Amino acid sequence: MDSFYELLKRRRAVRSYTGERVPRETLERIARAARRGPNAGYSQGLRLLVVDDPQTIEQLAAMQEDEGSQAWFGKAAAHILVLTREQDYHDRYNQPDKLAVTGGVEVVWPVPFWHVDAGAALMLVWLAALEEGLGAGVYGVPVEEDARWRELLAIPGDLTIVVGVTIGHPAADPDWDRATSAFSQRRRAQDEVVRWNRWSS
Repeated sequence: MDSFYELLKRRRAVRSYTGERVPRETLERIARAARRGPNAGYSQGLRLLVVDDPQTIEQLAAMQEDEGSQAWFGKAAAHILVLTREQDYHDRYNQPDKLAVTGGVEVVWPVPFWHVDAGAALMLVWLAALEEGLGAGVYGVPVEEDARWRELLAIPGDLTIVVGVTIGHPAADPDWDRATSAFSQRRRAQDEVVRWNRWSS
C-alpha cells in the first residue's frame, strides 16, 4: 500500500478515461471518505451528488461546448458534485453553545468556511479515488450554466455547486503533459510558498 506521500505523487488531473464502469460500492467508499473531512463547528453543510447513470453522464457531456471536454466528461464512470449548504453554518452558529462564546451574535466569518470545508471534501474525494486505483479530474460549473445543471440534476436552490469531480479508470493519454498548465507553468519553489514563523523578516 502506498504511503500518503506516495499517493500525493500520483495525483494528477485525469482528462482521459477508458469508459469502464466503477462498482457502486467503490463510489460509496469514496463518498464516505469525503464525509470525514473537517467542517466548522460540526455544521455538516457538505452535500455530495454522485452521478453514475450513463445516460445522465451523456447529457452532462453534451452540455460541454469543447469536444475535448465532451470526451472526458462522457467517458468518466462517475461525476461527484461537491455541494454546500451555507445556511447550515449560520444555523449552527446561532445555537446556544456557539452564541455563548460570541456574546450572543453569530461569529463574523473571516472567510466562507462552507467553501473551505467543501475544498477539503474535494481533496478527500480525489485521494480516495487514487486509493481505489482510479483517476480523477476537477472542473467548475460556469455561472451561466448553473441553472441548466440544477434543472438536469434536480439540485435545490439552497445548495451551492462548488466543484465537480470526474472519476474513472484512466486511459493512456500521451499528450497529457502538453494539455495541462503544469507543462507551461513552473511549480513554485518551496521557499516561495512556505515560510516559518513570520512571512517577512
